[in-house]
Amino acid sequence: MKEILDAIQSQDSTAADFAALSIPESYRAVTVHKDETEMFAGLATRDKDPRKSLHLDEVPVPELGPGEALVAVMASSVNYNSVWTSIFEPLSTFGFLERYGKLSELTKRHDLPYHIIGSDLAGVVLRTGPGVNAWHPGDEVVAHCLSVELESSDGHNDTMLDPEQRIWGFETNFGGLAEIALVKSNQLMPKPQHLSWEEAAAPGLVNSTAYRQLVSRNGAGMKQGDNVLIWGASGGLGSYATQFALAGGANPICVVSSEQKADICRKMGAEAIIDRNAEGYRFWKDEHNQDPREWKRFGKRIRELTGGEDVDIVFEHPGRETFGASVYVTRKGGTIVTCASTSGYNHEYDNRYLWMSLKKIVGSHFANYREAWEANRLVAKGKIHPTLSKVYSLDETGQAAYDVHRNLHQGKVGVLALAPREGMGVRNEELREQHIDAINRFRNV
Repeated sequence: MKEILDAIQSQDSTAADFAALSIPESYRAVTVHKDETEMFAGLATRDKDPRKSLHLDEVPVPELGPGEALVAVMASSVNYNSVWTSIFEPLSTFGFLERYGKLSELTKRHDLPYHIIGSDLAGVVLRTGPGVNAWHPGDEVVAHCLSVELESSDGHNDTMLDPEQRIWGFETNFGGLAEIALVKSNQLMPKPQHLSWEEAAAPGLVNSTAYRQLVSRNGAGMKQGDNVLIWGASGGLGSYATQFALAGGANPICVVSSEQKADICRKMGAEAIIDRNAEGYRFWKDEHNQDPREWKRFGKRIRELTGGEDVDIVFEHPGRETFGASVYVTRKGGTIVTCASTSGYNHEYDNRYLWMSLKKIVGSHFANYREAWEANRLVAKGKIHPTLSKVYSLDETGQAAYDVHRNLHQGKVGVLALAPREGMGVRNEELREQHIDAINRFRNV
């Protein structure tokens, strides 16, 4: 690994130099183990501890196949799917790996008794397999997490509709929380040159997800002047949705859970902010019954912030806890677009407020390659900024996942893999200086 790191840190290394590097037989990677999937049986979700299930193992380098690339990972980050994998909810990811392993001789590599997790990376291409022409050893890249086979016609209009669509590092093996990762070459995108490795690794999954959900015609198709209600507006997903709304001429109504998080939204440029804890919203009377009076109170508060208008779009991801309120407060003809259910998958809402007001519920999941590329391009141009708040070492990934699981974080948390320290990998200092306050916005909280 030292030779690889030395080549990455040298300003004189060429593509030929990287191609000549020896690939080690093994590398360090963050894993969960198949024989531990029942370790949290009987515990409440909140009590399941990723620090107990995530391991830092020495694993063999996988065989490189056609259309694939091996990437030296300088930095990665933790997403909610890393947390779900670590606590084996809503089910063990080894089922995903077993099913993928049955697809072909090549995919058998993924069906292992350990799962290397992680759906983000920033790093350097080491090797490419047959059929890869656009990327070469030495290229500095980030990777999006869409893995597709594209042998069915279903995915050729929108690759997210491919029947073999998977999320890399969650539904496949060899993810980004490691020193080396195996990706399909069509996951690769240019690393934004004004960002450090850990900053460049942070946007990936959540930035692309927010772009499709909010901006793309496959999601809400946001336009100028739209009022957009954003749940968790300072979090990993919401912080990018807030930026997209502001950059696109929309009006974000940011829902947060503390004054500290409200202040982050103000620093991003948002003005309409609801601190749901301070204002005491309780959308459920008990486990089985919601409180429509709270929906109405919430809607009234929104109209106070918008000059009497209801929201055109609701950016939904909490799920069960908030979905009834989201459907209620959306304007006639508006859209509720959902990409997750972090508070529960079984949503309940009053359908009268949907059908009689011609509202739409749109499901949105990650992003296709074009959407991910556009989202990354906006980061590279300094239009959208990383929301990195804290950085951990690879052997601290369990703690990083624990902090995300317990909502002890702001924005995104990063993980250094091969990068020996923070702040490395910046290639465009001039552009960085123009945006340094925005880049560090979440670091200074």
